[in-house]
Amino acid sequence: MKLFKILTVSTLMMGAVTATYAQDNAGATGKSSSPSFGIKGGLNLATVSGDDFNNPDSRTSFHAGVFAEFPISPDMLSLQVEALYSGQGFESDVDGGIFGGSGKVEYQLDYINVPVLAKFYVLKGLSLEAGPQFSFKVNEEIDADANADGGDWDLNKAKDFEFGVSGGVTFETPLGIFATARYNQGITDIIEDTDAKNSVFQIGVGFKF
Repeated sequence: MKLFKILTVSTLMMGAVTATYAQDNAGATGKSSSPSFGIKGGLNLATVSGDDFNNPDSRTSFHAGVFAEFPISPDMLSLQVEALYSGQGFESDVDGGIFGGSGKVEYQLDYINVPVLAKFYVLKGLSLEAGPQFSFKVNEEIDADANADGGDWDLNKAKDFEFGVSGGVTFETPLGIFATARYNQGITDIIEDTDAKNSVFQIGVGFKF
């Protein structure tokens, strides 16, 4: 139910941007411009930064979702809005640390991310993108054995919402197939009164219709 609500909010945010763009464009040109849509997914290398965490190892996970791109200036500038499931968190050798016990554990902190990005085309098919990102927590747990079904402990320490920034580069072929690399940095702390922020490097592929 919680995941359904978050997906609904994410969809409504994308819809609101679409409607606003279409209305504004119609007022300027007398007609609305059709956005393009697509799907994307790929690899996450996620960790956290901050004084309260001692350089934890990265968690290897994935991201996947949909996006809409709205042209603003032909062949130069567009606005891209995405809704992505993103597996984040980190791995740590606990040894009596913040989670207790010993051995390596994986802190799984998963979100629905909604980046709203300005996309600058520097060459044909090559673009740079940057902008804010709004993240809604959908899962938080400790996994003592990420490759097995057992060893999971549900948590509820992280905040339900995170604000961050995102930037990256994309190369798109004339067929609509593209490859992208991106870095996401959290601005707000993930846990109340704790200096810890999400840090995620992503590489992925996708298709724009």
